[in-house]
Amino acid sequence: MAHYFDEDPEAPSDPRRIDVTVGSISFSLDTDAGVFSHGRLDSATALLLNAAPPPPATGDLLDLGCGAGPIALVMAHQSPDATIWAVDVNRRARDLTASNAERLGLTNVKVCTPEEVPESLRFAAIRSNPPVRIGKNEMRSLLTVWLDRLEPGGVAHLVASKHLGADSLSSWLIDRGHPVERITSRRGFRVLSVGGRPAP
Repeated sequence: MAHYFDEDPEAPSDPRRIDVTVGSISFSLDTDAGVFSHGRLDSATALLLNAAPPPPATGDLLDLGCGAGPIALVMAHQSPDATIWAVDVNRRARDLTASNAERLGLTNVKVCTPEEVPESLRFAAIRSNPPVRIGKNEMRSLLTVWLDRLEPGGVAHLVASKHLGADSLSSWLIDRGHPVERITSRRGFRVLSVGGRPAP
């Protein structure tokens, strides 16, 4: 069975262009089969984009699990002097994000695999609609890796479904030492603001 978190999705290509609007930012986005949220802007992603405060104006910003790139491209519009790292294991997703950024003239987007991100890099902000379908333990391991790469004072904004464990995720993050605040809740989705863990 094919999943959007496969490295090379087997689903036949079915390109569809959609419109994305967040505040005063509007652009078209090419999507494809085998990539998360084909043919539409996922409602949880839309909630995250509209609820999260503007990202830092400069620095390195991460879109974890970029899919076709809606989060990365919005951040690139919002923070043209920042570098947006759009990371995904799915090759088709990376290709889409790169081509969408190029078509929109957003030269501050770097698309890569997780392994291609320099180990020394620390992020001023992280945005993610994390891939809960990979399983709870796998998703928590993924978040552990990347949240520990927040720079001092950096903040992650995550969106998760209440029915898929958003509240237990929040408790787990707090238990790990992350300050967590729920900034909005709508239609069963939570948007969480997650700070870095204090230095030991």
